[in-house]
Amino acid sequence: MLKPDYPIHTDRLLLRPLTPADLPAVHAYESRPDVARYLYWEPRDLDAVRTFLHKKTTCTALHDEGDALDLAITLRHNGQVIGNGLLMWTSKQHRQGEIGYVLHPDHHGHGYATETGRALLHLGFDGLGLHRIVGRIDGRNTASARVLEKLGMRREAHLVHNEHVKGEWTDEVIYAMLETEWTP
Repeated sequence: MLKPDYPIHTDRLLLRPLTPADLPAVHAYESRPDVARYLYWEPRDLDAVRTFLHKKTTCTALHDEGDALDLAITLRHNGQVIGNGLLMWTSKQHRQGEIGYVLHPDHHGHGYATETGRALLHLGFDGLGLHRIVGRIDGRNTASARVLEKLGMRREAHLVHNEHVKGEWTDEVIYAMLETEWTP
């Protein structure tokens, strides 16, 4: 089980549970086609963001496999929500998890995704005691691949046309890191 002490501090960010008050900020990026391009969902209207945000606000701890922390990524100096980061507990038996992140494009290129990823790896390895954490991306998402590589994750697989997403076959690339490879 993992119940983090919120907010989680990084050099420039605070990670905390999402709240209903985050609706305008989350809608500002989840409604954008360029954000949804490599994700499983289409751009979301306000009602869809409200529905998904409600689901994201209910889990603030990892009690068992299948649970996921979906945390607001906020700028430390002003509290602005710029995205969300995900840590999912995928297997209790095999001590495995997955990380992910979504940022508003106005905040791309500043290292925030890498900073968030490092905090999520810390939670997974040092907080939950996971053995292995993966990051799964659309094969065309080269920016996200660079983030996972900066985190020290290893590219383990490139699955060609393994998923049919939004009416087209897409490649999936899987990155991973073992707890023995983790250096905070």
